[in-house]
Amino acid sequence: MSVDGVRKKTANRRVRPAWTGSLVALVLATALLTGCDTPGEPTSPKPEPVRTATEVRLPPRHADWDYQLGGAYPPPSGVRVVGRDRTASPASGLYNICYVNAFQAQPQESGAWPADLLLRDAHGKVVVDEDWGEALLDIGTPAKRERVAERVNGWIDGCADRGFDAVEPDNYDSYTRSRHLLTATDATAFVTLLSRHAHTRHLATAQKNTPELAGKRARTGLDFAVAEECAEFDECGAYADAFDDRVLVVEYSADGLRKALAGFGDRLGIVRRDVALSTPGNPGYIRETGLRPQAHGATATGRSVPARNRDAGRRSCGPSPRSVRR
Repeated sequence: MSVDGVRKKTANRRVRPAWTGSLVALVLATALLTGCDTPGEPTSPKPEPVRTATEVRLPPRHADWDYQLGGAYPPPSGVRVVGRDRTASPASGLYNICYVNAFQAQPQESGAWPADLLLRDAHGKVVVDEDWGEALLDIGTPAKRERVAERVNGWIDGCADRGFDAVEPDNYDSYTRSRHLLTATDATAFVTLLSRHAHTRHLATAQKNTPELAGKRARTGLDFAVAEECAEFDECGAYADAFDDRVLVVEYSADGLRKALAGFGDRLGIVRRDVALSTPGNPGYIRETGLRPQAHGATATGRSVPARNRDAGRRSCGPSPRSVRR
Protein backbone atom coordinates (compact mmCIF):
# COMPACT_ATOMS: atom_id res chain seq x y z
CA MET A 1 0.00 0.00 0.00
CA SER A 2 1.35 3.35 -0.62
CA VAL A 3 -1.13 3.62 0.52
CA ASP A 4 0.82 1.04 -1.36
CA GLY A 5 1.95 -1.19 1.39
CA VAL A 6 1.09 -4.68 2.42
CA ARG A 7 1.46 -7.61 0.22
CA LYS A 8 0.66 -11.11 -0.19
CA LYS A 9 2.48 -13.61 1.79
CA THR A 10 2.03 -16.64 -0.37
CA ALA A 11 4.78 -15.63 -2.70
CA ASN A 12 6.35 -12.70 -1.23
CA ARG A 13 7.95 -11.60 1.67
CA ARG A 14 10.54 -8.41 1.75
CA VAL A 15 23.62 -2.52 4.43
CA ARG A 16 25.64 -1.07 3.51
CA PRO A 17 28.05 -2.46 0.88
CA ALA A 18 30.55 -4.78 2.49
CA TRP A 19 33.44 -3.05 0.74
CA THR A 20 32.88 0.36 2.32
CA GLY A 21 35.13 -0.06 5.33
CA SER A 22 38.06 -1.53 3.41
CA LEU A 23 37.84 1.12 0.72
CA VAL A 24 37.95 3.90 3.29
CA ALA A 25 41.06 2.34 4.81
CA LEU A 26 42.72 2.06 1.40
CA VAL A 27 41.99 5.69 0.53
CA LEU A 28 43.41 6.91 3.87
CA ALA A 29 46.50 4.73 3.56
CA THR A 30 47.17 5.99 0.04
CA ALA A 31 46.85 9.58 1.16
CA LEU A 32 49.34 9.09 4.00
CA LEU A 33 51.89 7.40 1.74
CA THR A 34 51.74 9.82 -1.18
CA GLY A 35 51.13 13.08 0.64
CA CYS A 36 50.58 15.06 -2.57
CA ASP A 37 50.81 14.78 -6.33
CA THR A 38 54.24 14.38 -7.92
CA PRO A 39 55.31 17.62 -9.65
CA GLY A 40 54.92 17.47 -13.40
CA GLU A 41 52.42 14.63 -13.35
CA PRO A 42 48.79 15.26 -14.30
CA THR A 43 46.45 15.49 -11.36
CA SER A 44 44.16 12.48 -11.08
CA PRO A 45 40.46 13.15 -10.75
CA LYS A 46 39.24 13.03 -7.17
CA PRO A 47 37.56 9.75 -6.25
CA GLU A 48 33.84 9.66 -5.55
CA PRO A 49 33.11 10.31 -1.88
CA VAL A 50 33.05 7.09 0.11
CA ARG A 51 30.04 6.53 2.34
CA THR A 52 30.62 5.73 5.97
CA ALA A 53 28.43 3.78 8.33
CA THR A 54 27.45 6.94 10.18
CA GLU A 55 25.86 8.56 7.13
CA VAL A 56 22.77 6.34 7.20
CA ARG A 57 20.84 6.15 10.46
CA LEU A 58 19.32 2.74 11.13
CA PRO A 59 16.11 2.13 13.09
CA PRO A 60 16.58 1.07 16.70
CA ARG A 61 16.25 -2.60 17.54
CA HIS A 62 13.30 -3.87 19.57
CA ALA A 63 11.49 -0.56 19.19
CA ASP A 64 7.80 0.16 19.68
CA TRP A 65 6.55 1.13 16.24
CA ASP A 66 3.42 1.97 14.27
CA TYR A 67 2.47 1.19 10.67
CA GLN A 68 0.41 4.10 9.34
CA LEU A 69 0.06 3.44 5.63
CA GLY A 70 -3.70 3.91 5.75
CA GLY A 71 -3.38 7.48 6.98
CA ALA A 72 -1.07 9.50 9.22
CA TYR A 73 -2.09 10.30 12.80
CA PRO A 74 -0.24 11.30 16.00
CA PRO A 75 1.71 8.21 17.07
CA PRO A 76 0.66 6.56 20.37
CA SER A 77 2.81 7.23 23.42
CA GLY A 78 6.05 5.25 23.46
CA VAL A 79 6.29 4.79 19.70
CA ARG A 80 9.80 5.39 18.36
CA VAL A 81 9.43 4.29 14.72
CA VAL A 82 6.65 5.11 12.24
CA GLY A 83 6.01 3.86 8.70
CA ARG A 84 4.04 6.22 6.43
CA ASP A 85 3.24 6.60 2.77
CA ARG A 86 5.53 8.70 0.58
CA THR A 87 2.73 11.25 0.17
CA ALA A 88 2.63 11.89 3.94
CA SER A 89 4.90 13.93 6.18
CA PRO A 90 7.17 12.32 8.78
CA ALA A 91 6.29 12.35 12.49
CA SER A 92 8.33 14.88 14.39
CA GLY A 93 11.07 13.53 16.63
CA LEU A 94 10.69 9.87 15.60
CA TYR A 95 12.41 7.51 13.18
CA ASN A 96 10.34 7.69 9.98
CA ILE A 97 10.13 5.15 7.16
CA CYS A 98 8.80 6.24 3.76
CA TYR A 99 6.73 3.67 1.85
CA VAL A 100 6.99 3.50 -1.96
CA ASN A 101 5.43 0.98 -4.34
CA ALA A 102 8.63 0.33 -6.26
CA PHE A 103 8.03 -2.82 -8.31
CA GLN A 104 4.43 -2.37 -9.46
CA ALA A 105 2.31 0.49 -10.80
CA GLN A 106 -0.60 1.81 -8.76
CA PRO A 107 -3.84 1.34 -10.71
CA GLN A 108 -4.30 5.10 -11.03
CA GLU A 109 -0.69 5.56 -12.18
CA SER A 110 -0.20 2.77 -14.72
CA GLY A 111 -1.10 5.10 -17.58
CA ALA A 112 1.72 7.42 -16.58
CA TRP A 113 4.34 4.74 -17.17
CA PRO A 114 5.86 4.22 -20.64
CA ALA A 115 4.08 1.26 -22.23
CA ASP A 116 7.30 -0.71 -22.64
CA LEU A 117 8.03 -0.52 -18.91
CA LEU A 118 4.90 -2.46 -18.02
CA LEU A 119 5.64 -6.19 -17.99
CA ARG A 120 3.89 -8.03 -20.83
CA ASP A 121 3.38 -11.67 -21.62
CA ALA A 122 4.07 -13.39 -24.95
CA HIS A 123 0.78 -12.03 -26.31
CA GLY A 124 1.58 -8.46 -25.38
CA LYS A 125 -0.88 -8.41 -22.48
CA VAL A 126 0.16 -6.50 -19.35
CA VAL A 127 0.88 -8.79 -16.40
CA VAL A 128 -1.22 -7.65 -13.46
CA ASP A 129 -1.10 -8.43 -9.77
CA GLU A 130 -4.72 -9.51 -9.51
CA ASP A 131 -4.97 -8.91 -5.76
CA TRP A 132 -4.31 -5.20 -6.17
CA GLY A 133 -5.01 -4.58 -9.83
CA GLU A 134 -1.45 -3.35 -10.29
CA ALA A 135 0.64 -3.81 -13.42
CA LEU A 136 4.07 -5.29 -12.76
CA LEU A 137 6.95 -3.11 -13.88
CA ASP A 138 9.37 -4.65 -16.35
CA ILE A 139 12.75 -4.87 -14.62
CA GLY A 140 13.90 -7.76 -16.80
CA THR A 141 16.87 -6.04 -18.46
CA PRO A 142 19.58 -3.69 -17.17
CA ALA A 143 18.33 -0.88 -19.43
CA LYS A 144 14.75 -1.17 -18.22
CA ARG A 145 15.84 -1.43 -14.61
CA GLU A 146 17.70 1.85 -14.98
CA ARG A 147 14.66 3.56 -16.48
CA VAL A 148 12.27 2.31 -13.82
CA ALA A 149 14.77 3.20 -11.09
CA GLU A 150 15.05 6.73 -12.42
CA ARG A 151 11.37 7.32 -11.66
CA VAL A 152 11.30 5.46 -8.34
CA ASN A 153 14.46 7.23 -7.22
CA GLY A 154 12.62 10.49 -7.81
CA TRP A 155 10.08 9.35 -5.21
CA ILE A 156 12.94 8.41 -2.91
CA ASP A 157 14.31 11.93 -3.34
CA GLY A 158 10.91 13.20 -2.23
CA CYS A 159 11.14 11.06 0.91
CA ALA A 160 14.55 12.53 1.68
CA ASP A 161 13.38 16.08 1.02
CA ARG A 162 10.44 15.60 3.41
CA GLY A 163 12.79 14.51 6.18
CA PHE A 164 12.28 10.74 6.33
CA ASP A 165 15.05 8.54 7.73
CA ALA A 166 14.50 5.44 5.59
CA VAL A 167 12.63 4.10 2.58
CA GLU A 168 10.54 0.92 2.25
CA PRO A 169 10.36 -0.24 -1.42
CA ASP A 170 7.37 -2.56 -1.66
CA ASN A 171 6.76 -5.58 -3.91
CA TYR A 172 10.32 -6.86 -3.85
CA ASP A 173 8.70 -10.25 -4.42
CA SER A 174 6.76 -9.23 -7.53
CA TYR A 175 8.90 -11.63 -9.58
CA THR A 176 6.97 -14.47 -7.91
CA ARG A 177 3.79 -13.11 -9.54
CA SER A 178 5.38 -12.47 -12.95
CA ARG A 179 4.44 -15.81 -14.58
CA HIS A 180 8.15 -16.63 -14.70
CA LEU A 181 8.95 -13.56 -16.80
CA LEU A 182 11.08 -12.03 -14.05
CA THR A 183 13.58 -13.68 -11.71
CA ALA A 184 14.98 -13.19 -8.23
CA THR A 185 18.14 -11.95 -9.93
CA ASP A 186 16.15 -9.20 -11.63
CA ALA A 187 14.61 -8.23 -8.31
CA THR A 188 17.90 -8.07 -6.41
CA ALA A 189 19.57 -6.11 -9.22
CA PHE A 190 16.74 -3.58 -9.20
CA VAL A 191 16.52 -3.14 -5.44
CA THR A 192 20.28 -2.61 -5.41
CA LEU A 193 19.84 0.41 -7.69
CA LEU A 194 17.27 1.80 -5.27
CA SER A 195 19.30 1.20 -2.12
CA ARG A 196 22.42 2.77 -3.63
CA HIS A 197 20.47 5.88 -4.52
CA ALA A 198 18.74 5.99 -1.13
CA HIS A 199 22.11 5.85 0.59
CA THR A 200 23.33 8.85 -1.39
CA ARG A 201 20.35 10.70 0.13
CA HIS A 202 21.25 9.39 3.60
CA LEU A 203 18.23 7.10 3.74
CA ALA A 204 18.41 3.57 5.09
CA THR A 205 16.61 1.00 2.93
CA ALA A 206 14.23 -1.70 4.16
CA GLN A 207 13.72 -5.14 2.72
CA LYS A 208 9.95 -5.62 2.51
CA ASN A 209 8.94 -9.26 3.11
CA THR A 210 10.60 -11.83 0.75
CA PRO A 211 12.55 -13.87 3.34
CA GLU A 212 14.03 -16.08 0.62
CA LEU A 213 16.17 -13.11 -0.46
CA ALA A 214 17.20 -11.94 3.01
CA GLY A 215 20.55 -13.67 2.63
CA LYS A 216 21.36 -11.34 -0.29
CA ARG A 217 21.41 -8.23 1.91
CA ALA A 218 25.16 -7.63 1.68
CA ARG A 219 24.87 -7.59 -2.11
CA THR A 220 21.69 -5.51 -2.30
CA GLY A 221 22.63 -2.95 0.34
CA LEU A 222 19.43 -3.41 2.35
CA ASP A 223 19.74 -2.26 5.95
CA PHE A 224 16.79 -3.65 7.90
CA ALA A 225 13.51 -5.49 7.29
CA VAL A 226 9.80 -4.72 7.44
CA ALA A 227 8.13 -8.11 7.71
CA GLU A 228 4.41 -8.76 7.49
CA GLU A 229 3.07 -11.82 9.27
CA CYS A 230 6.49 -13.37 9.73
CA ALA A 231 5.35 -15.11 12.92
CA GLU A 232 2.18 -16.36 11.25
CA PHE A 233 4.34 -18.00 8.57
CA ASP A 234 7.39 -18.92 10.68
CA GLU A 235 9.72 -16.51 8.92
CA CYS A 236 10.82 -14.08 11.66
CA GLY A 237 13.99 -16.04 12.33
CA ALA A 238 15.17 -15.65 8.74
CA TYR A 239 14.88 -11.88 8.98
CA ALA A 240 16.35 -11.70 12.48
CA ASP A 241 19.41 -13.69 11.41
CA ALA A 242 19.96 -11.73 8.20
CA PHE A 243 19.45 -8.28 9.70
CA ASP A 244 20.90 -8.81 13.18
CA ASP A 245 17.49 -8.30 14.84
CA ARG A 246 16.90 -4.99 13.07
CA VAL A 247 13.43 -6.11 12.04
CA LEU A 248 10.02 -4.42 12.28
CA VAL A 249 7.20 -6.96 12.39
CA VAL A 250 3.53 -6.30 11.66
CA GLU A 251 0.99 -9.04 12.36
CA TYR A 252 -2.68 -8.89 11.40
CA SER A 253 -4.16 -11.45 13.80
CA ALA A 254 -4.20 -12.03 17.54
CA ASP A 255 -2.60 -15.45 17.06
CA GLY A 256 0.14 -13.96 14.91
CA LEU A 257 0.88 -11.35 17.55
CA ARG A 258 1.02 -13.92 20.35
CA LYS A 259 3.35 -16.10 18.33
CA ALA A 260 5.61 -13.16 17.46
CA LEU A 261 5.83 -12.07 21.10
CA ALA A 262 6.52 -15.60 22.30
CA GLY A 263 9.37 -16.15 19.88
CA PHE A 264 10.84 -12.69 19.36
CA GLY A 265 9.21 -10.32 21.84
CA ASP A 266 12.53 -9.45 23.47
CA ARG A 267 14.38 -8.93 20.17
CA LEU A 268 12.26 -7.39 17.40
CA GLY A 269 9.87 -4.46 17.03
CA ILE A 270 6.40 -6.03 16.90
CA VAL A 271 2.95 -4.56 16.38
CA ARG A 272 -0.46 -5.89 15.42
CA ARG A 273 -2.52 -3.72 13.10
CA ASP A 274 -5.83 -4.10 11.33
CA VAL A 275 -5.48 -5.20 7.74
CA ALA A 276 -6.71 -1.85 6.39
CA LEU A 277 -4.14 0.01 8.53
CA SER A 278 -6.91 2.38 9.45
CA THR A 279 -6.72 5.47 11.63
CA PRO A 280 -8.01 5.98 15.19
CA GLY A 281 -11.73 6.62 15.23
CA ASN A 282 -12.35 4.13 12.44
CA PRO A 283 -14.53 1.21 13.63
CA GLY A 284 -11.96 -1.29 12.37
CA TYR A 285 -8.92 0.36 13.95
CA ILE A 286 -6.66 -2.04 15.83
CA ARG A 287 -3.23 -1.49 17.26
CA GLU A 288 -1.73 -3.90 19.78
CA THR A 289 1.80 -4.48 21.01
CA GLY A 290 1.00 -7.01 23.73
CA LEU A 291 -1.98 -8.95 24.96
CA ARG A 292 -3.92 -5.73 25.50
CA PRO A 293 -5.05 -3.56 22.57
CA GLN A 294 -3.43 -0.15 22.29
CA ALA A 295 -5.62 2.32 20.53
CA HIS A 296 -4.67 5.93 20.02
CA GLY A 297 -4.57 7.11 23.63
CA ALA A 298 -6.98 4.40 24.82
CA THR A 299 -7.93 0.75 24.56
CA ALA A 300 -8.78 -0.36 21.06
CA THR A 301 -12.28 -1.68 20.63
CA GLY A 302 -12.36 -2.02 16.86
CA ARG A 303 -12.95 -5.36 15.30
CA SER A 304 -10.44 -6.99 13.02
CA VAL A 305 -10.91 -7.09 9.27
CA PRO A 306 -10.34 -10.58 7.83
CA ALA A 307 -7.10 -10.73 5.89
CA ARG A 308 -7.43 -11.43 2.19
CA ASN A 309 -4.89 -13.96 1.17
CA ARG A 310 -2.19 -13.16 3.68
CA ASP A 311 -1.69 -9.95 1.83
CA ALA A 312 -4.60 -7.75 2.32
CA GLY A 313 -3.16 -4.60 3.61
CA ARG A 314 -0.97 -3.02 1.07
CA ARG A 315 -1.32 0.56 0.19
CA SER A 316 -1.45 2.52 -2.90
CA CYS A 317 -0.13 5.95 -3.43
CA GLY A 318 -3.10 7.96 -2.56
CA PRO A 319 -6.02 7.61 -0.25
CA SER A 320 -6.64 3.90 -0.46
CA PRO A 321 -4.66 1.95 2.13
CA ARG A 322 -3.54 -1.55 1.82
CA SER A 323 -0.56 -3.20 3.26
CA VAL A 324 -0.86 -6.80 3.81
CA ARG A 325 1.67 -9.20 2.49
CA ARG A 326 1.84 -10.76 -0.72
